[in-house]
Amino acid sequence: MQFNLTKHAEYVIKRRGIPLRSIEYVLSKPLAIEVDKIDPELEHRLGRVAEYGNRVLRVVVNARVEPIRVITVFWDRRASKKL
Repeated sequence: MQFNLTKHAEYVIKRRGIPLRSIEYVLSKPLAIEVDKIDPELEHRLGRVAEYGNRVLRVVVNARVEPIRVITVFWDRRASKKL
């Protein structure tokens, strides 16, 4: 799956040590998709990453552009209970 990263996304991915393959996996096979509470153009894609102890990765994207634009990415402890 093709996607672009914002400067912010590039920064947090590097800082948090999140591999691009984990982002690609969640984008292509999300366990849940949520609409952003503030900006309806954004969606949150959530997925478990086995290589990281089944932690939940939240990838916030603008899916209305081609290719998808990744806004931010983070490990979401709160979502672990939902998935």
